[in-house]
Amino acid sequence: MPIRVTIWNEFRHEKTNETIRNIYPDGIHNTIGAAVKQRLGDAVDINSATLDEPEHGLTQDVVDHTDVMLWWGHAAHQEVADEIVERVYRRVLKGMGLMVLHSSHYSKIFKRLMGTDCGLLWREAAERERIWCVNPGHPITNGLGAYIELDHSEMYGEHFDIPTPDELIYISWFEGGEVFRTGCTWTRGKGRVFYFGAGHETFPIYHNADIQQVIANGVQWLAPAPASPYRENAAHAPVPLSPIAGDHEVDESIH
Repeated sequence: MPIRVTIWNEFRHEKTNETIRNIYPDGIHNTIGAAVKQRLGDAVDINSATLDEPEHGLTQDVVDHTDVMLWWGHAAHQEVADEIVERVYRRVLKGMGLMVLHSSHYSKIFKRLMGTDCGLLWREAAERERIWCVNPGHPITNGLGAYIELDHSEMYGEHFDIPTPDELIYISWFEGGEVFRTGCTWTRGKGRVFYFGAGHETFPIYHNADIQQVIANGVQWLAPAPASPYRENAAHAPVPLSPIAGDHEVDESIH
């Protein structure tokens, strides 16, 4: 069964900013989706959702039938309804993977999952970024070298207000001297979260083959394991795995 991927995009600047529209004429979500499909083929089923659709395109049915969600937002984080954020949050806890991209560090869903402000330093000066791999054995780095170099990027710098990552995969160095934890993972409930910082909208970063490979690898890594044989919300206790000796009185009032 293919990995069911939903790519969520604010999809505002591509409509209003000519520079961004020229780089991503069909939207950042479609550029990313095409790249993932090219690399993973029939192993993925790609769909998209955007902010201005009813329920931001994230109906209960869409969320329930998503294995991995990618999230890209920038200027309209506060317009995302809390109800939808909670819907995505609960789905992550149940096992959906979530990839949070670039300026989505300020998204409601990332803050909800991290429990921190998720603030950072930034500077938009079209400077060189070198993304160093510090965990070369991780599946997200498959097929990639010691570093990824971007000629023009937006600087993101420390301190990045996030919980200590479970795994640190990439650290960025910028021409101005700053460094940034740009590739981090966490586990939340049964779900995995991957933050990847590269991807400012006024630069063609999502057209870069290495960046596309990181994202495709991330989709595969985030995909949940096969479903547990236990139901998520069982009405009754499971059958004991081992014999229970003796008679036990059960006080039904405590349930």
